[in-house]
Amino acid sequence: MHHHEKKAFLKFFITYFVSVALLILVAGFFYFTQMKNNMLRMEEFSLIKYARHIKMGDPLKGEHKQYRYIYLKNQKKYIDIRNFSSLGDEFSKIIPMNYNREYLQVFKSKREFNENLFNLEIKIISIQALLLLLFAFISYKLAKNALNPLKESILKLDKFAKDLIHDLNTPVTSIKLNMKLLERNPLLKDNKILYRLNKSVHNISELHENLNILLQEETFQMQEENLCSLIQEVVDMHQELYNDISFDVECISFKAKINANAMKQILHNIISNACKYNSKNGYIKIYHKKSTLYIEDSGKGISEPEKIFQRSYSAQHSSGIGLDIVKRLALAMNIDIKVKTSTNGSCFILYFT
Repeated sequence: MHHHEKKAFLKFFITYFVSVALLILVAGFFYFTQMKNNMLRMEEFSLIKYARHIKMGDPLKGEHKQYRYIYLKNQKKYIDIRNFSSLGDEFSKIIPMNYNREYLQVFKSKREFNENLFNLEIKIISIQALLLLLFAFISYKLAKNALNPLKESILKLDKFAKDLIHDLNTPVTSIKLNMKLLERNPLLKDNKILYRLNKSVHNISELHENLNILLQEETFQMQEENLCSLIQEVVDMHQELYNDISFDVECISFKAKINANAMKQILHNIISNACKYNSKNGYIKIYHKKSTLYIEDSGKGISEPEKIFQRSYSAQHSSGIGLDIVKRLALAMNIDIKVKTSTNGSCFILYFT
């Protein structure tokens, strides 16, 4: 399952399952409360029944161990007939006798009530657990079925994008070759129009390469690679293009499980962006600490670093779609990426797992 599909699946599953789970838990709580109140009323009725037998001189046989009683005399204080209380390990109820000149207080042990209450709790929890498992399965099935239209749409878009990228490959290559031929013409040396065309071709080529790598996102083959060699390869390419920028690479051995092509594209986009928006005669420093890679530059910084990975974000020091692709490729390889910035430059931090 693709990353975006997993995200959509989890959102649907969690929303539906949590909603049903809350309903089941709330219903179970109210059912338990109602049953507990019914059991308490039954205990009160059993005390009234026992008191009736006491008044008739016929105590309950076989159940007398659960009950006991005492007479309360000279009770001048009015006692509400609805009295029913819990005293330690017993229930208690006071019942008037002989025209309220004498009261009978009856008691019953809570042992049986506690056992029945515990059994009720176990029963309700068991039923809730079974219902939660059932609805978890139903939520899973519904989430899977809900993804089918999304999968079909994504497959169609992927096929269209792959065909488009494939068809663009030939004209882009042809334009680059012809631009190189034009650059060799001494009459066109330092021509501003040719410079702008060359820059536009370079941007189109970068975009083409970005999209080409991005379309391979879901079929990445991950294996352990030495990042230092990839870094040096990307740096060497940019040194030829940006002679006024000094590169400081402190990397000898840094191994991580990645896709080499995707990692090169991430490095290319970040370093290219750092070169474009660097200060005059600035620097780019690349180093690592344990499993974390740092790419620092001496540019003017980023005004809204929290938005820089959003595709819709654009600013003077943003590379447009490039950093959005960086974020997506990093996510596909389980690389966490952060940005720290100030007026003295920016630092991209990549955390490898």
